Amino acid sequence: MNAASDGPRPALLFVTDLAYEARGRRYCDEDIFLTSRLREEFDVALCHPRDAAALLDGFDAVVMRNSGPVLHYQEAYDAFRARALELGLPVCNSLDGQGDMAGKQYLVDLSRAGHPVIPTVDLTEDLGLLPRAAEYVVKPKLGADSVGLRFTPDAVLPEGGDGTLLVQPRIDFRYEVSFYFIDQDFQYALYAPDPERRWVLEPYAPGPADLDFAHRFVEWNTLTHGIQRVDACRTAEGELLLVELEDLNPYLSLDRVPEEVREAFVARLKVSLRRLTA
Repeated sequence: MNAASDGPRPALLFVTDLAYEARGRRYCDEDIFLTSRLREEFDVALCHPRDAAALLDGFDAVVMRNSGPVLHYQEAYDAFRARALELGLPVCNSLDGQGDMAGKQYLVDLSRAGHPVIPTVDLTEDLGLLPRAAEYVVKPKLGADSVGLRFTPDAVLPEGGDGTLLVQPRIDFRYEVSFYFIDQDFQYALYAPDPERRWVLEPYAPGPADLDFAHRFVEWNTLTHGIQRVDACRTAEGELLLVELEDLNPYLSLDRVPEEVREAFVARLKVSLRRLTA
């Protein structure tokens, strides 16, 4: 069903959960906007992530967008991945990322390798590698949207340090900043000037060092194509540290960017999807 340039329009299955409620964000508004613009060049059908595996036949590509944390529908997501791979169906984002798509083991690996990330360990015997802090963060490797996250006064892994949980020092940071990419091409950046209001974002003008930082992790990742968001925090000392590499279904905060930036993003996404369905 792949369309030639003078043939039928490519058909996209757009996977989203329009009813998902996230703190400080309206996922549904973003996906309603994106699908309205993609329909200018593609035939688009929306479906819930629990229904995706059963609906893949007859589409030229799948776009995985604001479908909520996979842990809420893990079995359905695993079935979707298996079916998409079986069909050889292009997926945006491609299913080969090693960031959040594969859990948060990458934070441990990057920390061990000396990359600029928040120091992270997952084993009791490695707790001594963490810097001293007034408080620590413990969270599951397969968590998302702060599900299962808790704070402790000591660097401990309550379940015995069996590798299923992460522990990090709670960083005293000035602000959080996110860098957004399509197919490894930088698009825009946003930051939260108030650390207590993570999703009250404003446009951020990154300098060369900021972009080098963000590109470092995008280039490290194995994602073939799709949208990535590099989340970082600016420490009190001025250093950027990676918080998260979201390469599955990152929320884009398109309502927080100027119209010309939003239009440029949509145009670049269309280019990516045209290549994917060619």
